[in-house]
Order: sequence, then structure tokens, then C-alpha cells
Amino acid sequence: MWRLPRALCVHAAKTSKLPGPWSRPAAFMSTLLINQPQYAWLKELGLREENEGVYNGSWGGRGEVITTYCPANNEPIARVRQASVADYEETVKKAREAWKIWADIPAPKRGEIVRQIGDALREKIQVLGSLVSLEMGKILVEGVGEVQEYVDICDYAVGLSRMIGGPILPSERSCCVVQAGLKLLSSRSGHALIEQWNPVGLVGIITAFNFPVAVYGWNNAIAMICGNVCLWKGAPTTSLISVAVTKIIAKVLEDNKLPGAICSLTCGGADIGTAMAKDERVNLLSFTGSTQVGKQVGLMVQERFGKCWLSNEDFNSLKYGAFEDADLSLVVPSALFAAVGTAGQRCTTVRRLFIHESIHDEVVNRLKKAYAQIRVGNPWDPNVLYGPLHTKQAVSMFLGAVEEAKKEGGTVVYGGKVMDRPGNYVEPTIVTGLGHDASIAHTETFAPILYVFKFKNEEEVFAWNNEVKQGLASSIFTKDLGRIFRWLGPKGSDCGIVNVNIPTSGAEIGGAFGGEKHTGGGRESGSDAWKQYMRRSTCTINYSKDLPLAQGIKFQ
Repeated sequence: MWRLPRALCVHAAKTSKLPGPWSRPAAFMSTLLINQPQYAWLKELGLREENEGVYNGSWGGRGEVITTYCPANNEPIARVRQASVADYEETVKKAREAWKIWADIPAPKRGEIVRQIGDALREKIQVLGSLVSLEMGKILVEGVGEVQEYVDICDYAVGLSRMIGGPILPSERSCCVVQAGLKLLSSRSGHALIEQWNPVGLVGIITAFNFPVAVYGWNNAIAMICGNVCLWKGAPTTSLISVAVTKIIAKVLEDNKLPGAICSLTCGGADIGTAMAKDERVNLLSFTGSTQVGKQVGLMVQERFGKCWLSNEDFNSLKYGAFEDADLSLVVPSALFAAVGTAGQRCTTVRRLFIHESIHDEVVNRLKKAYAQIRVGNPWDPNVLYGPLHTKQAVSMFLGAVEEAKKEGGTVVYGGKVMDRPGNYVEPTIVTGLGHDASIAHTETFAPILYVFKFKNEEEVFAWNNEVKQGLASSIFTKDLGRIFRWLGPKGSDCGIVNVNIPTSGAEIGGAFGGEKHTGGGRESGSDAWKQYMRRSTCTINYSKDLPLAQGIKFQ
């Protein structure tokens, strides 16, 4: 059987095959962060030294045991037993059975359950946000903000649960009526033409390490109010977060006497991801991850004529354009946040900064000064703005990208090195002097590297903006209204997120989130993204005693 490469794991966690029952030397267990007094708060989330990574109404797991590590110091936090293929099979069966109950519950009542999930997340927002900082590595304010995003989408979904539905359309089954000597076209009474929306069934959700809570939340809250059940596979390196979030949801379902398999979890690697992609019982698969793996996921789902949308992390396609009339008090802090926020590991992280030649040098100098003031440290320190990369492999990728940029003619004007401190810290980096078509500037890199280019005119920078294969987010900084609307129009940016005078990072949940081209074309979160979690039927109902045919056809 063809299987996805280990890349599906995003960054493979260290694993060891261990027969049950679990046993560890006491010396090893004492080194886990969860056993140290300053991390006792982890147990508020129901976490232990050894955690079961499968939930389908009950907790279990018969697969490999992995250790998750803190990116700030590379110390082990705790361990998680992943799902085996047999665990996956059992979980899918239970999820399908749970759907039979969940789909029959009216949408507003499903919304009430989602509201309770949001409230439960609110109660744990600080401690869960702290776990995001500890295991993923993003700074505390971003970790808490990510949980807040899940809370917000729950609130949004509650209202949406009373609004989803299709229109009643005018039927063309009509007849001619003679009135006052005139032939009039009137609708035939006794016919209704409607759109009926129903849940797709089982929604598989594969998420990446960089947003281990929010992306699942976008999918989970909307899928649930639409009447679907969910099966989640998070990144192995953030397995504790997946377990902690699922425990919060499971408690809400249990309190409402609902099947826990409505929100199932199978922690795992490539074998579980492959099973989800190939499984015809997974009616919709939402994948967030690298473009390389996204292509393979899409092919496997398409091979079975399944429904899939991809949100591929295009970490090198994001772009800013700063025109000569730009307000530099907006440009510099926006570029700073978008380039180094989450240590450059957001899907909306800016990689390519195009600056008009008349202001290029001034903007670069201001950015260098701003970079020098970034407060670096432990991500859970509330005063810190910049934390570590997620894994050691990411550090190696960073160094490789910097060297490649130099080979292609780039000059590192800031950063470019690994920091001399514990953990996976690298210097936020600015590179100038590359050509706009340099291959490294078009290559996926999970790191805080900003490539800066000069441009001469609008036509040139619009073309450069669109020349990459990815198309998630872009932004320009200008005061020219005509330029703004050309940017938003058909010959402007070809991205799914098109901003003006604001960073690419920090999308609001009320809008649909997603991109074009190799980004995958899928949309999550707000607007009408709910439609992707449902199947649509066009229904014509004849409640009369006549049988008029469409297009006025007579068949007698």
C-alpha cells in the first residue's frame, strides 16, 4: 500500500515502539517537565506522564509511544501513545454510529452544545494557552490568542446554527394565462423548488503544528453545527495539545449524554493520515500542512472521488508591497509582526517584501532597528515577543535557506545565525539583493527569513506578487484609492486574502480563510465556508394534481 511520507507528520516526533503495559524507569519519568513543580498546571488539563492518544467515547491507544518536547529548551514534557491502524478502524466505526444520533438533533440544539464547548474553553483559556506556548513554542499571548480564536468561532457557529439553509427558488413550471386579450406567463401553483442542505457525515481534520488549536476549532465548530461528526489527527509534535483539547470537548459531550465519538481523536503519523485520505467513510477531509504533502493527500482523496479541501502552508509566498506614498509608521510594524510573529511559522507569515525604490533604503534601515529591539526569551514569559522554532529540523532548514540565499546573490543585512542559548532559537533574518525570481524566495521555508526587493512601478510589483505558485495572503501599503481597487480587482492580487495597509497575519474568524493555486483553494472559518461541510440537493416538490414539465415540454 502506498503511504504518505513521514512529512505528513510535519516534523516527526521522536518515537519508540513499546509493548503494553507501559513502564518507564523512574529516573526517566522524573525528567519529564510534567513532573516538575513549575509545570504542575499541566495536570489541570488532565495530562499525565503517559497519555492515551485515542478517543472515541473512551480513551485508549495501541500504537507507538512518542515523547513531546519543549522547543524553548528541548526538554521532554510528557508522552503520548498514538493510534494503531486497528484503533483508527474502531474509531471510524464509532464515529459513524455517533453521526446517526448527532445528525437527528436540530441545528440550534447542536449550536447549544458548541456554545458549551466554547464556554469550557474559556474556563481553560490561560492554562491551555500556556500549553500551546510550552509544546508548540509560540509566545504566551499568541498561545492564549489561539484558544480565543476557537472560542470566537464557537460563538460564531452558535448564531450560524439558526441560519444555515437553502433558498426557495421560483419554479419554471408555468403556464400561459389569457387575461384581457394578453398572454401572461404565470407560475404554476402547487410546485416548490428548494435547496436542501444536509451534513456530509464524517469530517476528517488533519492539522499542522503551527496552529494546533485554532485550525481544528475552525473546522470542528462549523462542522458540528452542520450536523457532522469529526475525526482529528493533529501533528505528532503537538499531541499533548490535541489530547488536552479533546478532553475539554469530551467532558461537554459526556455532560449532555451524547456519544463521545462525535469528536474523535486519533493521534498518529503518516499511517493514520494515509488511512484518512484513502477511507471512503471519511466524507470530507480537511488538510492543513505542506504543499508537498497536500498534493499527495489530494490525489488519494480524488482517487476515491472523495471530497477534500487543502489549506497548504505556503510559507514563502506571502508578500507585501510598500509604495512610495505608503505610511511608514504602518509599514514597518506591520512587516515586523508578519515576518517574525510565531518565529516566522505562521501560514500567513510574510516572506517577500517589495519596497518602492524611492523608500527602499529607509524602510530596510527602520526594519533593522526594529529587529534589534525584539525581546527574545522563553515563550511563556509575557514580556517576550519572539520564541523558538518548533523543532531542531526547523533550525536546520533555516540555516540551509540562509546559505542558499547567499549562493543566489543575497546579502544578509540582519541575523542569519543560530542563537547561543538552549532550545531552537534562530536570529530573525533580513536578506536583500536577490532577484525577484530567485528560487529560494519561491521555496517553502518554515523560518523567520524576510527577503526584501526593490520595485519601480505598480505593474511590476503586481506581476511579481502573482508569479509564485502559492496564493494565500498579500497586502499593499498605499494611499492611492485607484491603486487599492486595482489591487482588489481581477488584475490585482490572485490570493485568497488581499489586504490594504494592514498585515497579512491576524485573519478574523468572520471571513473565509484560505488561498488559491498551490495553497489548495479550500476555505475555512467564516462567511459561507459552512457550505463545504454539507451536501446540497435541489428538490422540486409537486403538491398539485397537475404534471407540467420543465421547459414547457409536452409529452402526451
